[in-house]
Amino acid sequence: MSRALQPDEELVELDAEAVRTWCARAFDALGREREEIDAINVYPVADGDTGTNLYLTAEAAHRAVEAVFAASGPDTAETVRAMAHGALLGARGNSGTILSQLLRGMATVLADGCDGDHLARALAEAARAARQAVAHPVEGTILTVASAAAGACAAGGPLVRVARDAYEGAATALAATSGQLDVLERAGVVDAGGRGLVAVLGALLETVTGRAPDHAAPAPLPPAAPREKCAGEDGPAYEVIYLLEADDAAVALLRSRLDALGESLVVVGGDGLWNVHVHVDDAGAAVEAGVEAGRPHRIRITHFASDATPAPERGTARGAGRGTDGTHTHLYGTDDGHAHACGTGDDAARGERVPRAVVAVVPGEGLAGLCAEAGATTVRTRPGEPPAEDELVEAVRRAHAREVVLLPNDTDLRETAAAAAERVRAEGVRVALIPTRAAVQGIAALAVHEPDRRFDEDVVAMTAAAGATRYAELAVAEHRSFTSAGVCQAGDVLGLIEGDVAVIGKDLTETARTVLDRMLSAGGELVTLVVADDTPPGLAADLEQHVRRGYLAVDTTTYHAGAEAPPLLIGVE
Repeated sequence: MSRALQPDEELVELDAEAVRTWCARAFDALGREREEIDAINVYPVADGDTGTNLYLTAEAAHRAVEAVFAASGPDTAETVRAMAHGALLGARGNSGTILSQLLRGMATVLADGCDGDHLARALAEAARAARQAVAHPVEGTILTVASAAAGACAAGGPLVRVARDAYEGAATALAATSGQLDVLERAGVVDAGGRGLVAVLGALLETVTGRAPDHAAPAPLPPAAPREKCAGEDGPAYEVIYLLEADDAAVALLRSRLDALGESLVVVGGDGLWNVHVHVDDAGAAVEAGVEAGRPHRIRITHFASDATPAPERGTARGAGRGTDGTHTHLYGTDDGHAHACGTGDDAARGERVPRAVVAVVPGEGLAGLCAEAGATTVRTRPGEPPAEDELVEAVRRAHAREVVLLPNDTDLRETAAAAAERVRAEGVRVALIPTRAAVQGIAALAVHEPDRRFDEDVVAMTAAAGATRYAELAVAEHRSFTSAGVCQAGDVLGLIEGDVAVIGKDLTETARTVLDRMLSAGGELVTLVVADDTPPGLAADLEQHVRRGYLAVDTTTYHAGAEAPPLLIGVE
């Protein structure tokens, strides 16, 4: 989403669309520079992932901004807050966590105004907040570059001048970082995190002027620099990151405890939600400290001693494959738009068996298309017309694979699916039946499917993801009847949780909110909404806003089931 300026046109202040454009351009810029930033990453840990972490943090901010635009026409304040909140939820690594705090600091000022003077104050607040978040600030890092950017535009003035002064101040400071840290000087590089921040400020300058910066930020690559020792060789062995719901007093104690446990401590956030990052030898103690302080979410532990750098998520929100960050899964695609290594009818036409395929039963053509894009062979089910055994057998044969994972996505289909699996096994195909009870469980299982790992491991991971997903469905009663929640009348809205009627209401939106609140009372990190064609417009957007307002650490994602599907399916992971 790029805002096109007319020739010689320059922005006087940032509006919501301009912030959206800045966010998208920052995401694209970090995507272009990701590999080069990874290559110069030698501090604080030479693990070659700073560019990837900044890119993924920017991607989370970009997704959050696009979500508020999809739901409504947001104002500038709502847009900058969404950008900061998204970055906080998706922050990765040391530099990504600091970037999220820089955006949060800017948002607190830009929410009140977005002219040049406000931008200057926003950058100053960002630099201050970022330094405060780091337990032991070090010069020659992203913190130095942020402070230089703020100092260069401290006088304020027109928006364009402030943006240009900030960018040029940051670029000058970045070039000097190689002389501020011995590890950078020995490797012959500038600071990787600072390089990423210059890219973000360059995207801002391009947004307000309509022109890319005149000169690229300096970032010499090491020709054959000796690898610095990673944490785990002579430093902490683990990186621990988690979101935390806690009050300020508890976080202050947590900082002290984690500071004593390890290094590279960064705690960012506020208003009850924090992102915690630390390098430690005792990962369990770092997590326990979070549990004592509040409620941790999305705990990610990386062992630095391994030679393998954790792989980035596959593709981006633009394509059609699978990706996971451990506890949080998304259904999205590969950059080339092709299905992610699963069997399709084309393979059968060629007479070649693929190694592995997934067969999924889904309601509605929308979900069928979504799962097919992700590489699954699909079987459509219609209201009152569950697929027969022969249809499932034919689908498995159509997948034309040596190994097949079968997702029935319906409790009532379990026996039929089991019989179909037995018939195909007799033909020499290895079939694993995962007893998914709802389409949202199938989506969760498909999201962690990795055809390159061993079959048993893949089935275990998919089963665990499905089992960790609670599900609900909204339906309209066709006649008066007795339910586990009381007597319903024809036309009542029924909220079924795990197959049992839990809520009876008159309004679809209100009933859906009540069902969501009941499900989230037991915890959750990701809400999946699947809406049908005949679902009232705006329902999904209303529910997404409801989750954002009431559950700070919970993300939402929406899919369209198309026609002949229940009005609303809900999954909580």
